[in-house]
Amino acid sequence: MIEGSAPSGTGRRRRKERHMSESVGKVRTFAIISHGGAGKTSLAEAMLFTAGATTRLGKVDESTSVMDFEPEEVSRKITISTAFNTFPWKKHSCTVIDTPGDFNFIAETKSSLQGADAALVVVDAIDGVKVQTEKVWEFAEELGLARMIFISKMDRERADFVKTVDNIRRQLGTRCVPLTVPIGSAENFQGVVDVLTGKAFFYTHGETGKFDVKDAPADVLDLAAQYKEMLVENVCEANDALLEKYLEGQELTQEEIAGGLRSAVIAGRLIPITCGSGTANVGAAQVLDIIVECFPSPLDRGSKKGTSLDGHNAVEREPDPAAPYSGLVIKTISDPYAGRLSVVRIFSGTMKPDATVFNSTKKSKERYGQLLRIKGKAQESLQEAGPGDIVAVAKLKETTTGDTLCDEKNAVVFPFPELPAAVYSLAIEPKSKGDEDKIFSSLARLMEEDLALKLERNDETKEMILSGMGEIHIEATIDKLKRKFGVEVNLRLPKVPYKETIKGKARVQGKYKKQTGGRGQYGDCWIEMEPLPRGEGFQFVDKIVGGVIPRQYIPAVEKGIVEAAQEGVVAGYPVIDFKVDLVDGSYHAVDSSEMAFKIAGSMAFKKAVVEAKPTLLEPIVHLEVIIPDDCLGDVIGDLNSRRGKVLGMDSQGNKQIVRAQVPLAEVLKYAPDLRSMTAGRGMFTMKFSHYEEVPAQLQEKIIEAAKAEKAEKA
Repeated sequence: MIEGSAPSGTGRRRRKERHMSESVGKVRTFAIISHGGAGKTSLAEAMLFTAGATTRLGKVDESTSVMDFEPEEVSRKITISTAFNTFPWKKHSCTVIDTPGDFNFIAETKSSLQGADAALVVVDAIDGVKVQTEKVWEFAEELGLARMIFISKMDRERADFVKTVDNIRRQLGTRCVPLTVPIGSAENFQGVVDVLTGKAFFYTHGETGKFDVKDAPADVLDLAAQYKEMLVENVCEANDALLEKYLEGQELTQEEIAGGLRSAVIAGRLIPITCGSGTANVGAAQVLDIIVECFPSPLDRGSKKGTSLDGHNAVEREPDPAAPYSGLVIKTISDPYAGRLSVVRIFSGTMKPDATVFNSTKKSKERYGQLLRIKGKAQESLQEAGPGDIVAVAKLKETTTGDTLCDEKNAVVFPFPELPAAVYSLAIEPKSKGDEDKIFSSLARLMEEDLALKLERNDETKEMILSGMGEIHIEATIDKLKRKFGVEVNLRLPKVPYKETIKGKARVQGKYKKQTGGRGQYGDCWIEMEPLPRGEGFQFVDKIVGGVIPRQYIPAVEKGIVEAAQEGVVAGYPVIDFKVDLVDGSYHAVDSSEMAFKIAGSMAFKKAVVEAKPTLLEPIVHLEVIIPDDCLGDVIGDLNSRRGKVLGMDSQGNKQIVRAQVPLAEVLKYAPDLRSMTAGRGMFTMKFSHYEEVPAQLQEKIIEAAKAEKAEKA
């Protein structure tokens, strides 16, 4: 052996590690994001077909998509669950994450984006940027993701590229600059022109994705030249050396521009705009070229930041296959037969089949068998996977979405974002008696894969409440519940948890006396009742002197009042925010008992409430509504009609943010109502604020309805 040389085994290991690092440099993991209906899945299908990963062009409208395969997605023709697929393109490994665009499933999108290194934003050439586009754009911005924009549906009637570009630059920023321009539009749409090279790609072979390279048509030369100048200026602004050369009037080479474009895109200082049609398979090849040339690899993204197990120290993981393993669970798929499938984005190290990993979030060890790559609804076994890869493992016992998996000796915990709060709730009950436990267990499984779902039992209304992001979200969940677990349910609007309180004072006697021949029952108490400020609850003050009520019976009086307050005298709702002073009473040496004083306390409470000006209270919620400018008048008028109080407004671009307080009873169906009012462009959040008195003219209706329901149950 030559002195100083490495042993052959070490040399092989180093060569393998070097080869693996080089392969990480050729990984591209990106998410497709946008508003619903913009054409994300159609573009994903065009990419897969163009890359040879599928044998035919999948179409959402024809139910042949390989990415939208769940029955709920096929029937609604929208993406509900994030789908994954990995395919090769020009010696690169590309993983596409196709996310939902509808606000009902925005939590799924935010969760899945944690696994991406870049984002492909789809904006359609007819409607332009919508509220939801801006929302998912903000998610990508928060994560520092490199982006590219694809203007879709260029083959549709009323498609307008220049108008859409202007809309994008106005809404999303002037760093968004066209890299391709269309050849024609609507029925005359034939292909795209690369503004840097001047090459024209004519797609005239049906939906095959094949094209002919020719000179650019004369009618697009001026537009291409205008955008090229804009693009070169933006590239130079992101690179000091290029900027100096450009300002000196020197011609930049194609290689210099291409290199500057890549670094500017990775740094987020330039966002290229491309165009085409997913359904006609025009422009997908050019998008794929830009992805491998300009999108970052895990090496470009650099280390993933996390914390130590105790949360006190910062920890980083380099995207190195030889580093300690770490990954983040970005999605959970629950299947009644196959069990739980955890989808993991690997940030460092290497995963292999049949291994044990450490869940640093739950502080538990997990064992898995096969290592799988997801390809739409299909899966294939892997022998190993490294940084940038998205893989799936089955039957992890405690692991859920958002958990970090890692090497136990080199533990790290990665952050996971707070997801949007549920805004729409329905009461849920089984169609078949005895299925209540089955509902809870089955929905618990569905909640593992959908973090935006919430299920709780309302102790006041005695209802099971299922909450989500909107009507479609709840409906799709119920469809899954039936399909996967065979459970059918009825849905209805939940009851409003009204309360009762008092506005006046009262002094009353509660006396319970019963003689039946043997030992009788005797309890006698005098109470003074008065209202408390809102939110103060219940106070009980013992003011007994001289032993007129023995000490052992005083807690019984309080207990009688507390139990009676659970069902008020006005409409049967709980009574809150009142104070009771126990001031006097009497007892019998033989006949008095805790039960007698408990009943006496209850009787006194009911009499006092009647005399103390009882009234109904209703829950008030705080709404924050985000809408386009042109919807402002309609939304404010609608909030006023719902007895709402507008607290303030803020402008954000061409959006308005309206803050208001509204009675819960008036916004039980606000999610579908707002969607209808704004043509799907509005979003809102809602949280409980406080209780307020119900207007007198509405109290009678609520009281009558409560009495009718009570009579029906009797």
